[in-house]
Formats: sequence, structure tokens, C-alpha cells
Amino acid sequence: LKIDLLVLSYVCLNYWINYVDRTNLSNAYVSGMKEDLNFKGDEFNTVNTCFVVGYIIGMIPHNIILLRASPRYWLAFCGFSWGLLTLGMYKVTSVKQLYIIRFFQAVFESSTFAGTHLILGSWYKETEINTRSATFTSSGLIGSIFSGFMQSAIHKNMDGLHGLEGWRWLFIIDFVITIPICIYGLLCFPNTPDNMKSSWLFSEEELQMAQMRLPPKKDTKLDLTVIKRVVGKWHWWLFSLLWVLGGENESFGSNSLFALWLKYKNYSISSRNQYPMGIYAVAIAATYSSALYVDHTGGKRHWHVAIMISIMMLVVSIMILVDPMKDAVMFTAQYLAGCSYAGQAIFFAWANVVCRSDIEERAVVLASMNMFSSAVNAWWSILFYGATTTPKFKKGCYAMLGTTISAAGVAVVIRYLQSREEKS
Repeated sequence: LKIDLLVLSYVCLNYWINYVDRTNLSNAYVSGMKEDLNFKGDEFNTVNTCFVVGYIIGMIPHNIILLRASPRYWLAFCGFSWGLLTLGMYKVTSVKQLYIIRFFQAVFESSTFAGTHLILGSWYKETEINTRSATFTSSGLIGSIFSGFMQSAIHKNMDGLHGLEGWRWLFIIDFVITIPICIYGLLCFPNTPDNMKSSWLFSEEELQMAQMRLPPKKDTKLDLTVIKRVVGKWHWWLFSLLWVLGGENESFGSNSLFALWLKYKNYSISSRNQYPMGIYAVAIAATYSSALYVDHTGGKRHWHVAIMISIMMLVVSIMILVDPMKDAVMFTAQYLAGCSYAGQAIFFAWANVVCRSDIEERAVVLASMNMFSSAVNAWWSILFYGATTTPKFKKGCYAMLGTTISAAGVAVVIRYLQSREEKS
């Protein structure tokens, strides 16, 4: 309970505001930014690509730093840095300025996702980690919902206040929310059991209890042998491939296709911001349902979730291909597509369990999963999900058919190798 109250509360708040800061661009884009900054063609996707490139660069270095530095100070520093950059976005006057700010914003934000999964794996058992990972990833999805409603309210009540457009106020308010969370982390986040000392947060007895709850780890070091330990096992190769495919299975939501479709169909600004929030509500329900199922089965059925996601996204892709202009079809398909987000919690919890005995390998595997997924998404989103593909998204649907089938196949292979490894 104390771990949940101190550890989980901070990482969830941190990821929540991370996602609020991250998704505010698409909310701002459909709320007047496009016209004010004179976006053209696929420049919106290029801004997202700049973010992805920065995200890729920071991923592995952050996880290595978290193994040696105090996570409390490092995560708070990164949060404060991306908060300042978010504040700077309210002053932008051109798309090129967005390219630069979003790049550096992503460098700091890349500490959060893979870094938190690394931290969760240091605190929770295999029958607990799926629901905690679900709580963590759902906090980001809640951030997406919050951002949409916040932008809608800001546009309605603050557009033009003190001469600023509503979308500019969004970035100012994001910054105001970010800073208290950074301060909370500095005061209350206890690091991990292996690099903390007893204090008012955890007594010596509680610290020993936290360390004894988990299986013993190998005596490994952060040196050049990490390369052999990582590349020489199937863990790094297949989990990275799984999340490359799993990340692209989220493409309908991550590329804000529903908001673009609503804008094309001339829905109101409030509708463009609020209707896509249903995707994240479905995502939260699917994530928690999947996590409860895996934990209930003793942390052994992650691959079942991969199959479920693939089946659901196949159905969604076919629906959009058949009749993309019908409102009922698009609304239903986009909401069902929220199920794809369950992979964020389940696949990373799966990697945490498989790589439990070697913390350095685990750090690199978790970071690499997100890094390679982001690297592929940097060009995948432009190639298949560009803003110019609105409203039918035909190329994206065909790409989705390929990634969903492939992801299911990789998950089955991972489960087979995991079972063989456990028996040896």
C-alpha cells in the first residue's frame, strides 16, 4: 500500500501531465493554431516527427542515467524542463519554431514512459505489475481526456483574453499544472529499493521488505558486457519488434485521425476536442481489463492480450475501409480502436517479467522497445497516416492490417521462447 501511495502516485501524476503536454498540440491544432500559424500540407505530421526524433534520442540515455542517478531528482528535472518548453509554445509565431520546441520537449519527455516501467519492475511482483502498469499508462490516457476537455473549455471561456488566442492559453495552463507535480516528486518519490536509504518515506524494515518481495537478481554490472547480454538474447530482438508493431497498432489514435476527420466533416471546435476523448475512455477500460486478466492468471497470459488487440484492430480497419464517410461507422471504429492502447501496459510488463534477473538488460530492453517503435513511427505516420489522407485513411487501414497480423505472430513466438526458457 505504501509503495502504491508514494511510488505509483508520483509516476502516474508525472505521466498524466506528460500526456497533457504531449497531446495539447493536436488539441491546439484543431482549435485555431492551424489557421493562426498557417500550417500547410503535412506540416502537422512533420511537427510530430520532430517530436518523435527527440524522443528516440533521449530514450536509452535516460534509462542508463536512472540506473546511476537518483530517479527522484532526474525525473523532476526532466519534468521541469519540458514544462518550460511547453510554456514557450504559447509565444510561437511560426511552424518552424514548433519544430525546434517539440524536438527538445521530446528529449526530456522521453525519460517518463520507459523509465517508469523500469522503476515499476523494481518494486512490483509479476502478479502485481500488470495492474500497476495499467494504472500508470491509464494516467496518460486520462491526460489525453483532460487535455481535450480543457482545450474546449479554454476556447469557450478564454479565447481572446488579454489578447491571446484560446490555444495559447492551453500551453500556459499546462505549465502551471506541471510545476507542482515536479515539486511533489522531489519531496515524496522514494527512488527504487536498490538505490535508496531508510528515511521518513520508508523505514529500514520496510525497505528490506520491499527488497525481499522480489525474486533475487543476478550480480550484474553496467559495463561493455551489457552489449553481449542484450544482443545475445532473444529478449531484446523480439520485444523490440513486438512494440514496433504494437505502437503502430495505436496509429489511429496517436495520429489524431478522428480529430482530423471531424474537422473535415465541419464538426464544431468543441466536438473536435471532445468526441475523440471516447477513444481514451475505451483504452482505459481495455487496459485495466487486460491487466486484471493477466495478473489473475499469474502473470502468464500476456500473449492472449496481443491476440485480442490484433483481432479488434482487424475489425476496425475493415470497417473504415468499407464505409469511411458514414458517421456511425467512423465513430464506432475509432472508439473500438482504443483497445490497441492495452499493449502499452501489458507488453512492457511482459518484458519486465522476462528480463527480471538482469537490471541493466531490462533497462536497455524497455528503452529499446519504445525507441525502435518511435523510430519507425517517425516515418510510418507520414507515409501511411498523413493529414492529407483525410477522410478515408485508406493507406493507413492497409498498413494496420499488416501490423496487427504480424504483432499476433510475434507474441506467439515470444510466449513459446519464454516457456522454453522457464523450463531450462
